[in-house]
Amino acid sequence: MNRFLRRILGALLLGVLVYGAFVLYTGFHRIQESLARFHWSAFALALALASSNYFIRFAKWQYYLSRLDVRGVAWLDSLLVFLSGFVLTITPGKVGEVFKSAVLARTHDVPAERTAPIVVAERLTDAIGVIALIVVGSGAFAGGLTWAIAGTTAVAVGVGFIVWEHPGRLLVGWLERQSGGLGRLGPKVRVALTSLRVVAGPAALIWPTLLSLAAWACEGVALFVLLRGFGAPVPLGVAVFFYSTATLAGALIPVPGGLGVAETMIQEQLVQLGHVPAGDATAAMILVRFATLWWAVLVGFMALTVLRLRFPDRLGGDAGSVRLDA
Repeated sequence: MNRFLRRILGALLLGVLVYGAFVLYTGFHRIQESLARFHWSAFALALALASSNYFIRFAKWQYYLSRLDVRGVAWLDSLLVFLSGFVLTITPGKVGEVFKSAVLARTHDVPAERTAPIVVAERLTDAIGVIALIVVGSGAFAGGLTWAIAGTTAVAVGVGFIVWEHPGRLLVGWLERQSGGLGRLGPKVRVALTSLRVVAGPAALIWPTLLSLAAWACEGVALFVLLRGFGAPVPLGVAVFFYSTATLAGALIPVPGGLGVAETMIQEQLVQLGHVPAGDATAAMILVRFATLWWAVLVGFMALTVLRLRFPDRLGGDAGSVRLDA
C-alpha cells in the first residue's frame, strides 16, 4: 500500500475513533433519539451550502492563476484540478491541497513550484475571512476575542514574511550554495517565493478575502441549518461564530483535517454557550463535519477519477503516483 493511501486510511481511522468517542461520551441512545426526529432535508441543504463553498473558492483559484499568468487551462479542467486537491483536505492546515499543483503540472505542464504558493495564499485569505466572521460574533462570547487575536497574529506573521523579502533571499542563497538535492531545490524555491509575493502580497488580498468570507459563511450557515433540523433555536450569527472558531482552531493546531479539535469546539460551544441538548449537539457536529470535511474528500476523489479518465497518459494508475516533483 503506497504512502498516499496509508495517509488517507490513517485519517479515516482517526475520524472513526473521534466520532466513536463522542458517541460513547454523549450516549448512543441520546444521539439515536435526536436523529429519529431530525429533518433530513436540512442535511441536503447543508451539503448544497458546503458545495457552494467549493465553487466560491474555485473563483479564488481562477483569480490566482490569472495573477500568475497561467494560460491554456480549460475551465472544466481547472475546476477538476482544483477539486482534486480536496483529496488531501485531511492534512494539517489543509497544506496537502498543494497536491492540485502537482496534478496541474502533470496535466498541463505548469511547473508545480509556480502554482504551489497559491495554497499559502488560499490559507492566508481563508484565515482572514474566518477571523472576520469571528470578530463579528465575538462580542457576545468572552472566548471569541481570544481566537480572533490568535488568528490575527498568525496572519500578521504570514503577511510579514511575504512582504519582507530579505529572509527569503537568504534562504534561497543558502540553498543554491549547497550540493546535491538542496542545491537543485534552490531555483524552485526562488520561483515559489516570487509567485507567493504575486498571489499573497497586500495588493492581492482584498478580492480573495471577500470570497473567503462568503465561502466560510456558507459552511457556518450549514451548521445553522442542521441545528434547525433538530429544532435547536440557535441564532444564525451564533451558529456561524461557533463554526468559525472551530474552523480556525482546527487550522492552527496541526492535526489532520482539524480532527478532534474542531469537533470538540463545535460540540462544547453548542452545549455550553448555545444550550443545545447534548444529543442534538453531538449529532449536529457529526453531520456538519460529514457535510463539509468528508464530503470534500469524496468530491476530491470523484474529481481525480474524472481527471484520470481525461488524461490517462499523464496521470498514473493511482493517486499516489502524482507527486510534487512532477
